Amino acid sequence: MTDKQTLNPPQRLLMGPGPINADPRVLRAMSAQLIGQYDPAMTGFMNETMARYRQIFKTNNEWTFLIDGTSRAGIESALLSMLRPGDKVLVPIMGRFGHLLAEIATRAQADVHTIEVAWGEVFQPEQIEAAIKRVQPRVLAMVQGDTSTTMNQPLGDIGAICQQHDVLFYCDATASIVGNDLPADEWQVDALTVGLQKCLGGPSGSAPITLSDKCVDWIRQRKKVEAGIRTADHQDGIEPFIRSNYFDLGMIMDYWGEERLNHHTEATSMLYCASECARIVLEEGVDECVARHKLHGDAMLAGVQALGLKVFGDINHKMNNVVGVYIPSEVNGDQVRNQMLNDFGIEIGTSFGPLHGKIWRIGTMGYNARKDTVLQTLSCLDACLQANGYKGPSGEATLAALAYYHGQ
Repeated sequence: MTDKQTLNPPQRLLMGPGPINADPRVLRAMSAQLIGQYDPAMTGFMNETMARYRQIFKTNNEWTFLIDGTSRAGIESALLSMLRPGDKVLVPIMGRFGHLLAEIATRAQADVHTIEVAWGEVFQPEQIEAAIKRVQPRVLAMVQGDTSTTMNQPLGDIGAICQQHDVLFYCDATASIVGNDLPADEWQVDALTVGLQKCLGGPSGSAPITLSDKCVDWIRQRKKVEAGIRTADHQDGIEPFIRSNYFDLGMIMDYWGEERLNHHTEATSMLYCASECARIVLEEGVDECVARHKLHGDAMLAGVQALGLKVFGDINHKMNNVVGVYIPSEVNGDQVRNQMLNDFGIEIGTSFGPLHGKIWRIGTMGYNARKDTVLQTLSCLDACLQANGYKGPSGEATLAALAYYHGQ
């Protein structure tokens, strides 16, 4: 028999490390009708989206556009296009997603060098510079906000260090963009990729990217246009060419640029989505959006601390939009999470690797970075802790959060 049941997902309040509930305005934008990929209205929307993300990234980079795919598609497009086989890349690892950058760089056949700090810590600039001097990489690849540890890596000095040593600086800011400060030009980031499903308030499926002129010049040296669309005016660059067709940033730039050289069919609904995510943030103001995430993140922090829960990692370098909380020894962490989900419809997360089953990760991101969601989540967590045998304080979480709000 054919299953003809209408899609009807359960109602959830997503207060984990992402994804989060999409802003209703974003969902409405995604329902708009499709148009042809060379319709002037469509190319106009593409140009408008590029302009909006320049403001999101605080950059003047011409090449600011979208990669069709999840945030990992953005990461792969950047690393596969920036790294030739055998190129040295330095990856500072402070959590799961640093390991991801190292794996993708390895698959790109780069010569991968890593340095690590314990999960819950961040790197100091002198550690990065010492490693750059030792390794002499072509690319430095690092994560700003690693949700696996909830840490926010300071980047203000890193770009200048890379410039001094002629190193291209790539940053994955999927989980941190517009929830934490990241002025790309001021911090001299050469390549920056993000996703929509965290502080930008949309679903996963589009990866905004921005590239400095220096990075673009490097990528275009390996330019190759596929035979079915090339003309006599298209000259190949120097081998080795970028090994992926789909993630070849040179060809994708030709598609987003004035030539409009066909590469793929743009994911129209995700273009609408990404553009609306940016519009909403710009309507609020990028700095104001960061401040909102800090306000509600700090209120959540005050609430969990009032419950007597120990916060994971260096609080001075915690991301504004997610907090890690040690699971009390007397409760079963999965049972608490399951009760929150099944009885209250609220989702929080656990973590990965050495932190799996040891901490919960509670997010305040995008559309869900609001006073009501913070208070609902804290009240629910309080009740579920008590229902599962927690011996610590009760009834204090929402009061502490309210006191924090009233003090601002």
